[in-house]
Amino acid sequence: MEAKPFPLFVKLAGRDVLVVGGGAMAALRVRQLADSGARITVVAPEVRDEVAALAHVVHRRPFVAGDVRGAWLVIAAATPEVNADVARVAEARHVLVNAVDDPAHASAYTAGVVRRGDATVAISTGGRAPALAGLLREAIESFLPAELGTWVDEAEALRPAWKRAGVPLGERRARLLEVLNERYGSSTAAETPPPTPTGGGFVSLVGAGPGDPGLLTRRAAERLAEADLVLYDALVSGSMLALAPRAHCFFVGKRAGRPSVKQETIQRMLIDAARLGKRVVRLKAGDPFVLGRGGEEAAALEAAGVPYEVVPGVSSALAAPALAGIPVTHRGLATGFAVVSGHAEEAWRPALDSLSPGSLTVVVLMGLASRAAIAGQLQERGWAPTTPAAICLAAGTPHAFTWTGSLAQLGAVSIEDHAGAPGVLVIGAVAALGRATLPLPLPEATPATA
Repeated sequence: MEAKPFPLFVKLAGRDVLVVGGGAMAALRVRQLADSGARITVVAPEVRDEVAALAHVVHRRPFVAGDVRGAWLVIAAATPEVNADVARVAEARHVLVNAVDDPAHASAYTAGVVRRGDATVAISTGGRAPALAGLLREAIESFLPAELGTWVDEAEALRPAWKRAGVPLGERRARLLEVLNERYGSSTAAETPPPTPTGGGFVSLVGAGPGDPGLLTRRAAERLAEADLVLYDALVSGSMLALAPRAHCFFVGKRAGRPSVKQETIQRMLIDAARLGKRVVRLKAGDPFVLGRGGEEAAALEAAGVPYEVVPGVSSALAAPALAGIPVTHRGLATGFAVVSGHAEEAWRPALDSLSPGSLTVVVLMGLASRAAIAGQLQERGWAPTTPAAICLAAGTPHAFTWTGSLAQLGAVSIEDHAGAPGVLVIGAVAALGRATLPLPLPEATPATA
């Protein structure tokens, strides 16, 4: 029989916790650790601003074995290779490790948590199915009474008298139930029928833009501030989630080649939460209706009779080039542009085959891994090898980087120093523009004729 994890609540206030990693997953754990009062040390070559702001100590370098010394707990939120090194060192020093989204290198797991005052309910799947833990957390939260925190106070106040009177532990539950029923007019959760779904539930399909919280629309920021639940994508920053202080934020992001929550599950979560009266934000990178499957979510909500709205965002198809100083249209160079998904060849090949060489600016989302094949296909279709091309990485973040060159170079250029960063490809004459060359002189206007 496989050994089961031992459930335990740990006091970390004032104790040292090491976080290895400085990205989105580290940001999630650092916020949780900060709430617990832990003294946080972060080690990573690159550290997001929101991670550094909550840490007590930041080392911007790779992990070394000595970093574990003195830690009560270690959070491994880096690559699997780094997580494996962290786990090996921590095991030798008898320190527990929580490896984010990497159960093979973890000796401790976090849980889906419901809090009502000092009453805490935690749900774990042993690191195997965090999405399921989140769904169970949502279900349990809907059943627990809002006054549960007050029940803790009632039970604490009764306990000394029971101890003085010698009331056996086995009898105290029944006595507490009688007191709670008398004072609150309720029965046990087991005897209470499931709650009737309440009105007022509403879903906002919100575009998060390219990554900078300052580029959110005013309505998007308002919806986050009002939200009870936020289902967010992989490219959403921790500083953006900080705009939803009341909400439970649940990660449902999709990244190529990695396990992810199924689209049907996301849609069911939206519907169920709204039917329980929650204000839900589906926070999607860029614009919800630009290669973001927002149309599918809107259709599911419509079919279920759930009220919803769409809050547009600035698509990275426009924002990434713009932030790099590249206009997707420019007088005398390009009068239009085409946006395609580079995720799968069956998506981009027919679209690119339909374009005359150099007729439009081509913008490719999710196409970093396919850039060599895309460049080859365009050249086969007659695009000149010297056609300007650009790669805009991590647009709207402090780690933004832009490469410019030619179509012939696009497939071979190395971007290993920016591994994991989202990127947008721009192909066409406008890609030769940028902050170094703008403003480009416009062609002389043709005089109007009478």
